[in-house]
Amino acid sequence: MKRYFVLHPTVFKLDGGAMFGIIPRPLWSKKIAPDEHNRIEMALRVMLIQTAHRNILIDTGIGDYHGEKFDDRFGVKGPANPIINLLAQKNLNPNDITDIILTHLHFDHVGGLHSEELHLMFPNATLHIHQEHYNYALNPTDRDAGSFQSQYFKPLIEKYDAASKVHWIQGNEGVILNDGEDEIRFRISHGHTPFMIHPYDEKFIYMADLVPTSAHISVPWVMGYDIAAGQTTIDKKEFYEFILKNELTMIFEHDPLYWGSKLTLQKDFQPLDLRPGAGSDHQILELSFD
Repeated sequence: MKRYFVLHPTVFKLDGGAMFGIIPRPLWSKKIAPDEHNRIEMALRVMLIQTAHRNILIDTGIGDYHGEKFDDRFGVKGPANPIINLLAQKNLNPNDITDIILTHLHFDHVGGLHSEELHLMFPNATLHIHQEHYNYALNPTDRDAGSFQSQYFKPLIEKYDAASKVHWIQGNEGVILNDGEDEIRFRISHGHTPFMIHPYDEKFIYMADLVPTSAHISVPWVMGYDIAAGQTTIDKKEFYEFILKNELTMIFEHDPLYWGSKLTLQKDFQPLDLRPGAGSDHQILELSFD
């Protein structure tokens, strides 16, 4: 039997205009109010799944080693060793983590994987990474190169790979893990960044940066950060049909207030039964999908 948790170790800020693309500020600011620098506060929500044999993390947050200038620019707020502190609340330590699914390699998703000295934070874990996305992350366009910090993740992933601890995912859909009843599958989107992984099972789907917050559910509400914004709208419609068909709960990685939602179709796709909790700093919350 699986148990599901969301860990909320850190918050950070990004420019509200960039987060909402072509949507005018008078509209998006009603959803998430900006600060004096036009930045909106966002969660860095990590998922923990416990099965009989595994402790699985989905993404790892931003890390705590970037320095004062970086933290000030991005409004990073959180304690040292944020994920480790939260795992301790579940009587877990980094050695207990068996699997880490990385949706993609942007710094706010992979940064918590290691320490500043590039020590393996989770030495017993197998990393699950899409091969094509990894290849892209090493050679991004000038437009999105700033989102990737390969000086950190490349040597770290190479260490895991040398120890045969990387599962290189291929294709647009398939299986990540299969322990009998504990199967976790994936689908791929391409609009935000090529070959972004969305893990799912019979209860949830992790939206990552396809739908980073509940405010982004409407199909045209697409981030300016997306490498192919038009493709994102196509991805969202395809995912929403899949989510509705399978009655899945969406997990929002960056929503400051809500960890997830069901989805309904009313003229346009709309959130249903938004799930509050783990919306402030340094919380861990067990999920119920009923």
